[in-house]
Amino acid sequence: MLVLVAPGQGAQTPGFLTPWLELPGAADRVAAWSDAIGLDLAHYGTQADADEIRDTAVAQPLLVAAGILSAAALGDIAPGAVAGHSVGEFTAASFAGVLDDTDALTLVRKRGLAMADAAAVTATGMSALLGGDPDTSVAHLEKLGLTPANINGAGQIVAAGTLEQLAALAEDKPEGVRKVVPLKVAGAFHTHHMAPAVDTLAEAAKAVTPGDPKVTYVSNKDGLAVTSGTEVLERLVGQVANPVRWDLCMETFKELGVTALVEVCPGGTLTGLAKRALPGVQTLALKTPDDLDTARALIAEHA
Repeated sequence: MLVLVAPGQGAQTPGFLTPWLELPGAADRVAAWSDAIGLDLAHYGTQADADEIRDTAVAQPLLVAAGILSAAALGDIAPGAVAGHSVGEFTAASFAGVLDDTDALTLVRKRGLAMADAAAVTATGMSALLGGDPDTSVAHLEKLGLTPANINGAGQIVAAGTLEQLAALAEDKPEGVRKVVPLKVAGAFHTHHMAPAVDTLAEAAKAVTPGDPKVTYVSNKDGLAVTSGTEVLERLVGQVANPVRWDLCMETFKELGVTALVEVCPGGTLTGLAKRALPGVQTLALKTPDDLDTARALIAEHA
């Protein structure tokens, strides 16, 4: 069984979209999406520097566009399940037929703008904790006033809060944590700091009519498979201000009997977690179109 997954914010790097735009029809498709959401995706994916694509309002639609584009390049595939990390959930909702591509990108553009506005109220950020016991780390974060915003499994938790709180964490790591790594994001996502963005996204979501998932859709909220498109959309809205439980998503992959995992562009983050948490599962990250043939062979074997 194959699961197709989509990464979240922080996976982007300057120029990562360049080789994908050389595929037949890709540039036209991206241009149409750009017109629909009022953002030049091709420019940001090919010419913008790291600071420009760190902007939440840019990074989020750029990542979703790249994920949809790279998945389409695989051809007509039938994964057994789909999931996405944070904003990658919108990419996964597109894979599953819950949202069409334009609706997914339109909502994500509004999500990014609303989260950027929320992040501007207070200087906040996120840092990854590598290693350590999850329960010990969570208790330590709460003592510092931080939120365990992403519980990713495989020995990784992402803390979110004010820059002062994160600086205190860097000086006072939880017992057993090897390293604290600041992330390339512009706010404390999936925390109470994002509450204003939830209302904005909820209003925007009223204009969308979701379809029910055509394949198993695994949710960040609790790792459960969701069968109703309406519920998927509600979860996408609420997840903005609630922790991502990627650890529980991977537990569900185990229960489903997943044997292979393909991560769409810009792949790497989720395959890295899977290699540690899902032993025996074959993984592949789509970084450039050079990876497509290998991915197709893996899909043919496991899908």
